[in-house]
Amino acid sequence: MWYWGSGPHWWGWLLGFFGMVVFWGLLIWAIFAIAHALLGRSTSERREEDPKRILDQRLARGEITPEEYQRTRDAIDGRPSEPRARSEA
Repeated sequence: MWYWGSGPHWWGWLLGFFGMVVFWGLLIWAIFAIAHALLGRSTSERREEDPKRILDQRLARGEITPEEYQRTRDAIDGRPSEPRARSEA
């Protein structure tokens, strides 16, 4: 094509600039999304493990008793815990 006059107008350069920014942005986003899908775990899996990991660490440090550990672990997993015997005073 032959340009007549002074060449492309200012909006042509502006459209080309924004088009390139969008193109490279989408390309970089796609690379990160694919890498995360192949290598990373989903956030829901991380959320499930975090309370259990914290509970394990608290038991290892001696902050909670094994009974408290089991009761809390059952609550996290959604299992009903055994009712505690009440002492009558």
